[in-house]
Amino acid sequence: MVRGKIQLRRIENTTSRQVTFSKRRNGLLKKAYELSVLCDAEVAVIIFSQKGRLYEFSSNSEIQKTIDRYRRSTYDMDTYKTNLDQCILHLKQETTDMERKIELLEVSLRKLSGECLGSCSIDEIQMIGDQLERSLSSIRARKAQLFDDQIQHLQAKERSLKEENAKLLAKCLANPGQSTAHPRAAALHSRSSRSTDVETGLFIGLPELN
Repeated sequence: MVRGKIQLRRIENTTSRQVTFSKRRNGLLKKAYELSVLCDAEVAVIIFSQKGRLYEFSSNSEIQKTIDRYRRSTYDMDTYKTNLDQCILHLKQETTDMERKIELLEVSLRKLSGECLGSCSIDEIQMIGDQLERSLSSIRARKAQLFDDQIQHLQAKERSLKEENAKLLAKCLANPGQSTAHPRAAALHSRSSRSTDVETGLFIGLPELN
């Protein structure tokens, strides 16, 4: 005989309700025990009858330990959720503030570029002009510094080349026979010789008349 499906609603008959409670209670406690043994799980069941009588089962030695563990678990989970919600709210606020700052920076950049000036007052225009002047002054100062550095580098390079040329010239003059061994030294020696043997057209007296 197939057992019919029982409709889940309060049993109105007191005797039937008490019988059903006793059967279902014993079955629930048995299932809890089987679950704890088969799955090595910590199980606790607390039942209060309609008249307030307590029925309980705990796989632990004391049901209070299981209750304390449950409280700690639920407290940790609630704390985690609270902290997570606060972190999300903080990140949302930071995102909103960052978007506002980016928008203000974009507006300021457009104004510095000469755009969107129609709504600016005289004071704002003056402020933008002063800011541009300070920027130009900084750019000019940096440009002058770069030029000075480049000039100093070239001057140092020039001094180094002059010192090298002087050393080569002195070496050529000290050893005339070896001047041809180095093309650069030979050229320097040749220029030095020509500079000492140049004939000039200088004479003393009145110029001759044709």
